[in-house]
Amino acid sequence: MKSMAYGVARSHATRRRSCALLLSGALCLAMGASPPAGAANTAAPKAQAQQIEIRNFAFAPKSLTVRAGTRVVWTNRDEEPHVITSAGSLFASSKGLDTSDSYAVTFSKPGTYAYYCSIHPMMVGTIIVQ
Repeated sequence: MKSMAYGVARSHATRRRSCALLLSGALCLAMGASPPAGAANTAAPKAQAQQIEIRNFAFAPKSLTVRAGTRVVWTNRDEEPHVITSAGSLFASSKGLDTSDSYAVTFSKPGTYAYYCSIHPMMVGTIIVQ
């Protein structure tokens, strides 16, 4: 009986220690620090991000080539609002982006994604996903 109780207590202690390592590892990752030795990496890998600026009623860069899985972030640097809209409805449109607002889309599938500003249709751009 004593050995059985010891085994149960030991397994609970082991689970508590594993849980503590997992939690401390996740907390360290959230704070930008390295997790302690033995902690599992529970954070999902972040998709790479590429930036497009909206400046002077134009997208910069106008054309961007990325790998599948890349997150593209548009940031409005103009004083006027803009709305990012897919030319083929291949991704959801942004809300109206005021100055310094951002909008992001992760492109999972290879292809060519043309887009424009629905408020200013002369503003056009292309994302090429490989």
